[in-house]
Amino acid sequence: MSELQRAFDAHLHIIDPSHPLIENNGYLPDPFTVTDYRARLQSLPDVGVEIAGGAVVSGSFQRFDQGYLIDALSELGSNYVGVTQLPDETTDDQIQRLDAAGIKALRFNIARGGSATLDALDSFARRVHDLVGWHAELYIDARTIDEDLAARIASLPAVSIDHLGMHEDGLSTLLRLVEGGVKVKATGFGRVELDPAEAVRRIVDTDPSALMVGTDLPSTRAHRPFADADFTLLRQVLTPAEVDAVFWSNAAHFYGVESASAE
Repeated sequence: MSELQRAFDAHLHIIDPSHPLIENNGYLPDPFTVTDYRARLQSLPDVGVEIAGGAVVSGSFQRFDQGYLIDALSELGSNYVGVTQLPDETTDDQIQRLDAAGIKALRFNIARGGSATLDALDSFARRVHDLVGWHAELYIDARTIDEDLAARIASLPAVSIDHLGMHEDGLSTLLRLVEGGVKVKATGFGRVELDPAEAVRRIVDTDPSALMVGTDLPSTRAHRPFADADFTLLRQVLTPAEVDAVFWSNAAHFYGVESASAE
């Protein structure tokens, strides 16, 4: 077999039933532990990919619980970082302790709720960036981003948008943000309403450093879960040089683990 393409899984969820879960719009997810996650990755070498690190992302149903995230990062190891949700009144000391535990980004879950709101975007995102260097991550339907919000997003020191912006009608807005330095996650192909291949190609053509891949496992509430073929599609759309950037170096640099190596 040829050498495997290492990948940074820029978007995954760990659902540990030993930690609090909060019903979101009538939904509670099934467990998906670190053991479950590792087991699901075992088939990826069959499509030429090996996960060598990743970002564990807090979901709406976890709200502001940090215990599950700290435990998951401890179990997964130093190549993994956390993306958390926090109330905007969180103190600097609390943020610094979370940073020491491996959390490296702040999520604003606009699509589902359970996080700080857009009202806090400018001040809170800038505060955590100035304090510990975290970037902001937005789960938002790009169709809902008007000119004012787009300007606010583009002005942030570092920010990414989940799941290709969700809908084809928001792609033009997303591409304008990419032109301004915003990063994008090529994730959740089973939950988006657009052609992932077209979106990926246009984002990389706009800024080769903008795109990052992820599994979105366990794909809670998606029309279909992540499939290994999603990564195959990406590799078919991209050149070999682009594949290495999109699968590893873009995200590794963005999350600050570029010195980490595959194990």
